[in-house]
Amino acid sequence: MIKLTRLNGTVILVNENFIETAEETPDTVVTMQNGHRYFVAEGVDEIYSKTIAFIKEKNAE
Repeated sequence: MIKLTRLNGTVILVNENFIETAEETPDTVVTMQNGHRYFVAEGVDEIYSKTIAFIKEKNAE
C-alpha cells in the first residue's frame, strides 16, 4: 500500500494494485477499480514514484 494525503490533510493508505487511473485536473484524482475516487495532494509523478518504490521494496523481501 502507498500513503497518500487527501486535500483536507488526512492520510490514507491505497492499495496500488487497484488504482485504475490517476490524473491531474488540476487536483489529482485517483480512481480505483471499484469506482471510488480520491482527491489527493500528491501529483501523478509522486504517486508513480511511490508505487514504483513500494513494488521494488516488496520484491526485495
